[in-house]
Amino acid sequence: MCRWLRRFLRIAAALIAAALLSSCIPVGPDFLHPAAPNVDRYTPETLAPRTSSTDAPTGQAQRFVQGRDIPQVWWRMFKSRALNALIERSLRNNPTLQSTMSALRVAKEAVYAQQGKFLPLVQSNFIGTRQQTAGILAPTLNVPIQNLNPFDLYTSQVLVSYTFDVWGLNRRTVESLQALSDNQRFQIEAAYLALTSNVAVAAITEAALRGQIDATNELISLNRKMLDVLRKQLDTGYANRSDVAAQEAQLAQVEATLPPLRKALGVQRDLLAALSGSYPSEGPRETFRLADLQLPLDLPLSLPLQLVEQRPDVRAAEELLHSASAQVGVATANMLPNFTIGANGGYMNIALAGLISPSALLGTQFWLLAGSVTQTVFDGGTLLHQRRAAAAAYDEAAWAYKATVIGAAQNVADVLHALKNDADALRAARAFERAAKVSFDLARQQVETGNANILLLLTAQSTYLQALIQVVQARAARLADTAALFQALGGGWWNRVEPPKEKILNVGTGESFTLIDKNKSY
Repeated sequence: MCRWLRRFLRIAAALIAAALLSSCIPVGPDFLHPAAPNVDRYTPETLAPRTSSTDAPTGQAQRFVQGRDIPQVWWRMFKSRALNALIERSLRNNPTLQSTMSALRVAKEAVYAQQGKFLPLVQSNFIGTRQQTAGILAPTLNVPIQNLNPFDLYTSQVLVSYTFDVWGLNRRTVESLQALSDNQRFQIEAAYLALTSNVAVAAITEAALRGQIDATNELISLNRKMLDVLRKQLDTGYANRSDVAAQEAQLAQVEATLPPLRKALGVQRDLLAALSGSYPSEGPRETFRLADLQLPLDLPLSLPLQLVEQRPDVRAAEELLHSASAQVGVATANMLPNFTIGANGGYMNIALAGLISPSALLGTQFWLLAGSVTQTVFDGGTLLHQRRAAAAAYDEAAWAYKATVIGAAQNVADVLHALKNDADALRAARAFERAAKVSFDLARQQVETGNANILLLLTAQSTYLQALIQVVQARAARLADTAALFQALGGGWWNRVEPPKEKILNVGTGESFTLIDKNKSY
């Protein structure tokens, strides 16, 4: 490389270094973290430290422990190996969760791409042309003896350009994109939390449906026995045909409740298969019953001040607010002067060999150094209204953030109310079941001995079935709302040792493999 080109590059490098070292003045508001909610509890009234209890399964009292941290694998508190296995498989294979992780890679690459604008743009090119110039403009080329027109022209050059980030336009843009990347990271946590809680609730719902089916089958069996008794009494003259017909109708009515329950169970199984990333035909291997799920007794209860740090949706809303704040700076910087420097230099020759042979480079070199300042003078108010729109978007994001915080506190308060009343509902349902069972047994005994009207038995049967179903539903509600509490409090993602593993999907084959991030970019 000749001396002049080295000198040119040194000058360009010095200018760019000065630009990089020059302090920029980022315009627009600096982001401030939103104020924490000024409350110390979730409900206006004092929350009882424990719920009521009853002698039914999952009827123990639950205790609320203020300030206790939430385990990351909170679903293991239900002591169900089947639930643990299903959730872990869902975390590996759920396509929605994997999609959010791919979206995070997109967001991070956008940040990296924008950060590249902090450095100069360096390009090189080679241009070969064949051209003819009018003789009046280039008489030297048209000398008859030399006959240089038309001619070939070969140019090889390096181009360097840099835009000074005087007002922090690029810095604010990177800040906005980084906030969007952080927002997507919390979207992953929200998807993770939603997936685990949805699987847990779906498994509890399946268990509840199986419990209702078992209770219905039990009552069907009792109804069939009573029908056999009445038919024998009809044969011996102790019952009439209308009594038998009424019992037959009662049996048919109870049996008619089975198909909807079986349908709901099939739908629930399909849901569990989909959540675990499988097709319905593959189905989950696990089955769930209420007897296999234990009720967590000591429940963590975070303070409202902790909730804004724990809830993924609140953190995601905060990052959207951060991004909107940075966009105000971007819109402001676009209204101010833009400073750019550029330089290019290289060689030009009418023979290709002249660019290859060092001895032929003399006299073929050229260079250019330029600077420019651009300021919008008139645009019909476009930039002004863009800045006002950015400020309005910031206000919108601020209100959305506050609404998210209030909604998060509401979720926790709702679940606390539900847990308290679920325990009371189970106690009442259990008392109802005991009373209905006594009434049914007495009516059955009286009918068997021929001392009661069939209408009394039919009423007792219907009441007993209702009581059995209510107990099953109340047991399931306590388990489901316990899972909802862990979800409402954020699910303990901050205690995770390793993030969920991202996979790459081969669209052609449908197979997937774990992403290997050697550069730790994600």
